[in-house]
Amino acid sequence: MKRPCFTVIFFLVLPAGLPLLGVLAAGQSVSRYREFPPLTRYVAHTPFSAPLFTGLAILGLLVVALFCLQVSRKNNAAPGRIIPHRYPFPWWARLGLLLLLAGWCLAWNRFPWFAAWQAHTFLPLWLGYILVVNGLTRVRCGSSLLTRRPGFFLALFPLSAVFWWFFEYLNRFVQNWYYVGIEDFSPLAYVLHASLSFATVLPAVLSTEELLATSARLTEPLASSRAISCQGGKAPAVLMLLASAAGLAGIGLWPDYLFPLLWLSPLLIITAGQMLTGRTTVFAGIGRGDWRPVWLPALAALCCGFFWELWNFKSEAHWIYSIPFVQKFHIFEMPIVGYLGYLPFGLECRVVADLIAEYRQERRAG
Repeated sequence: MKRPCFTVIFFLVLPAGLPLLGVLAAGQSVSRYREFPPLTRYVAHTPFSAPLFTGLAILGLLVVALFCLQVSRKNNAAPGRIIPHRYPFPWWARLGLLLLLAGWCLAWNRFPWFAAWQAHTFLPLWLGYILVVNGLTRVRCGSSLLTRRPGFFLALFPLSAVFWWFFEYLNRFVQNWYYVGIEDFSPLAYVLHASLSFATVLPAVLSTEELLATSARLTEPLASSRAISCQGGKAPAVLMLLASAAGLAGIGLWPDYLFPLLWLSPLLIITAGQMLTGRTTVFAGIGRGDWRPVWLPALAALCCGFFWELWNFKSEAHWIYSIPFVQKFHIFEMPIVGYLGYLPFGLECRVVADLIAEYRQERRAG
């Protein structure tokens, strides 16, 4: 049992070396990728393009239309569903709400007495969010990720830090976002500050996904939607693996044209690895008409993305986007079509969490 899981984990870490391999193969220097903290902006992005922006906007509208169509297919079965029991809002979720509100207030104001800590509001905000979302889930169904699987829930935090550092590494090659307010951080201070912040990403997305799953209006139509055959053999998996790997290897050479692969290629590479090793992929349910494993994590990441961008907007230490072709029509700092990137990111959160859960089970079984 263990060997296949290790094989899939190999496909999980494979994307890390591909962009660097592409840069080295092209004979370019890798010195600029070693700057830490990353402050230099060395990628000059292509300006706004109305045709490309319009195309991405249409793609976004089609995604929204598909979701609305699926959710409305059995809309007459879900409305008015009464949850037989509602559980009290737990005390730790109340503390989380206070932490969230206090963090928000401190993040968006500049109190002189808080000046030394002004750059560190991200962590309390998102710890509060995670506790509140788990509390709401418990109110609706009696348990939550925090209470039902506390060991796995806690393991998500260090895993999340490593997970998001991986995307920070990929961003070195495309520079789609950069940070301000960290200029005075030493390398060690930056690692500690960033790692604590990054540790909240997976718990936030997976807790939000579980809260969304408590809604019958959402889950019942998605559980019995139109089935689409996802069967394939090893040949399609190999082609998907090679194409995704080649694209990811090229993001440092053509960042303006291949930057979407930062979000798509890791998911496709892991999926190809699962197909080649006979594992179930996140898309398997679509063949049975069950779209929940696809839509729920994607929507969870989009929900979290809204709050990430909201609370980032007026914080002192925050990120700013620089995305080619679409750098207009922002919601907070993010160009509106940039929110599409949260959808595959949500699937990556789910896939990585499932792989680690599977690995933990295999270790216990061994």
